[in-house]
Amino acid sequence: MTFSAVQRLEHGVALLEQRLAWLPPLLARVTVGAVFVQSGWGKLHNLDRVVAYFAELGIPAPQLQAPLAAATEFVCGLLVLLGLGTRAAALPLVVVMCVALSTALADRIGEPTDLFALAEFCYIVLLVGLAVFGAGPVSLDALVARRLARRE
Repeated sequence: MTFSAVQRLEHGVALLEQRLAWLPPLLARVTVGAVFVQSGWGKLHNLDRVVAYFAELGIPAPQLQAPLAAATEFVCGLLVLLGLGTRAAALPLVVVMCVALSTALADRIGEPTDLFALAEFCYIVLLVGLAVFGAGPVSLDALVARRLARRE
């Protein structure tokens, strides 16, 4: 392969990367958002069982924590799914997943690499990416930003 062929290939890859830049944040948002909307909705409709489970796990004030966790999952999950206030909405979900890992899933974690097999850890990774890089161009965040830029 000649130098110019390598340059053309690199240029083609760069163009493809630019054209598909919208896809990873969209996939992350839809995946994580849908999981949390569904989970939060289920918890909100079964609060008595969730309160009992939180008490069993030794989570303090389960009567307060269970509805808070359920509402956080549902509302922040919906915001992430829509791509609205994504950076801010991702952070409480990271906290909820950290609590889940340190309580309900603690017995599955013997060493740090055990985290990689847990969906909750993968959600944290995706949420941190969304918090750092934002919702991407196919989101309500991007739409709001474009509208605000036009007004200026």
